[in-house]
Formats: sequence, C-alpha cells, structure tokens
Amino acid sequence: MARPMAGKVALVTGGSSGIGRVTALMFAREGARVVIQDLDAAGGEETVAAIRELGVESLFAQGDVTNRDDVQSVVSQTVAAYGRLDYAFNNAASLEGYRSKIHEYDEDDWDHTINVLLKGVWLGMKYQIRQMLEQGGGAIVNTSSIAGIVGGRNGSRAYVAAKHGVLGLTKTAAIEYGQQGIRINAVCPAQIHTPRMDRIMEIDPEFLERETPRHPVGRIGEPREVAEAVVWLCSDAASFVTGHALAVDGGYLAQ
Repeated sequence: MARPMAGKVALVTGGSSGIGRVTALMFAREGARVVIQDLDAAGGEETVAAIRELGVESLFAQGDVTNRDDVQSVVSQTVAAYGRLDYAFNNAASLEGYRSKIHEYDEDDWDHTINVLLKGVWLGMKYQIRQMLEQGGGAIVNTSSIAGIVGGRNGSRAYVAAKHGVLGLTKTAAIEYGQQGIRINAVCPAQIHTPRMDRIMEIDPEFLERETPRHPVGRIGEPREVAEAVVWLCSDAASFVTGHALAVDGGYLAQ
C-alpha cells in the first residue's frame, strides 16, 4: 500500500519520548524519513532505531532548541542527509517551576521554561522556514496546550505564558508565509499520559485524581491521539488549514 508521505522529510524536536516519539513513528509509518532532535541522546537513538525497524530512514541530531547554532545545525544536517525539509514538529518540553505561584516563582526556572517552550519554537521556525522558502513550501506544527488558550490555578505560570506565546507566534507566522506555500498550525493537548506526566505525579500525587474528571470523555489522553492530529495537520488532507490551534483535549475546553 502506498504511503502518502513517501519521499517527504520530517523533523521532530523533543522526539526522544512521549508525544514526540509517537509522532515520529507515525510520520515514518506514513512513509516520511524522520530526523529526531533532542538533548537526550539515548532516548533519541531509541526512537531512531524504532523508526528504522519500520524500514524507514532516520537519524538523530543532538541539539538544544534554545541554542541558535544547534537549531541551525540540525536543519542543515537534515538537508545534507535527505535534501529537503517538508514537515517540522516543534515539541520540546520543560517542567521547571511546577505549581510555583507568581510571587514565589524562581527567575531561573522562568527563564529556562520560556527559553525552551517559546524561544525554542521561534528559533525552530526561524531556520525551518528559511529552508522551506528555498524549496517552495512545507508544513510546521507547534506544540501549545490547553494552557495556551485558558489560564489555570495549578501548574507552571511560565508554562502558561509560553504556551500562549506559541499560539501568537503560530498565527503570526501563518499569516506571514501562507502565500509562500508554508502552513503553520499548533496542537493544544489537555492532559496526556507521557513521561512528563509521570514527573508531575512525583511532585503532585493527586494530579490524576484531580484532573481526570475535568475531561468530559472521562479519561486522560494518549500520545497517539495528539500524534494523529500533528500528522494530519502536516498532510495534504489539511491543505486549507493554517494558523489554527487544534485542541486535542477530550472536551476540556468545551466547559
């Protein structure tokens, strides 16, 4: 059976685990060659190995999404290996300062979170878009969150601020590059069962008991459900979709 993304190339940041890993594997199942960017070399190589088991080419490029040289290098490595960049999923994550109120928030935690979640998305798009302009188009998906649409009493205040910022960047970039063949969207997950959630549970053992009822479907989401949305937004099936914030939230925002 033909793979609809055969011949295409996808770059996934934060691809060593969780949503990033599952999305990378889904891109591969659709036929795309996949580059994994992450600081976690062991996890990144595990993702690459899993992709290669599917009979699809893949490589790991270690890089910090907050470092300009690293980001530029990863895009360059992608193009050197595969000749192009068709899809990018900016998905690197941070959990610094969880549950700290604004007046208690540590400045270093704030800076780190904003750098990873917001500056990292901007830097990623900066160099991904340059390549896509050269080749005549592409599609980018950025990870925001339901916390990019509404505020909340719990969680990281810098996280909420950064995720709101991601949506602003996404919409602005979609407007700027829509006529040049580049579509840019965001996914906004609610609570998803990932290693990040496991870390939250260590800090806040009652997290799942408190949060699960807030999802009208009565459960927490799975990484596959976000990955499906990301791959769809990159695909030709979403050719008239850009500047959109797609909630993958089990009805959370419907309340």
